[in-house]
Amino acid sequence: MATDYDAPRKNDEDVEQDSIQELQARRSDKSSGVVDEDETEAAEGFELPGADLSGEELAVRVLPRQADEFTCTSCFLVHHRSQLAYEKNGQMVCTECAA
Repeated sequence: MATDYDAPRKNDEDVEQDSIQELQARRSDKSSGVVDEDETEAAEGFELPGADLSGEELAVRVLPRQADEFTCTSCFLVHHRSQLAYEKNGQMVCTECAA
């Protein structure tokens, strides 16, 4: 829709003077009542073809904490020593939690 930038704009006083009929006509405008649908609800019913992974098993090998790693006492994640921000009374904190 084209906008005429040369046309005079309505100020607050002009908006207050709009007639009841104009306001009701705007209110009954069908396109103004469109509601956005929730994306998560729309995605729940959407399935990709051949994406059934219910019969699959995930095999992951878990390694114990290595000598050059530490567990952050704030986020409880295992990080490399290069991620150590500070250590106080044996409590090690990573750079992400220290920021």
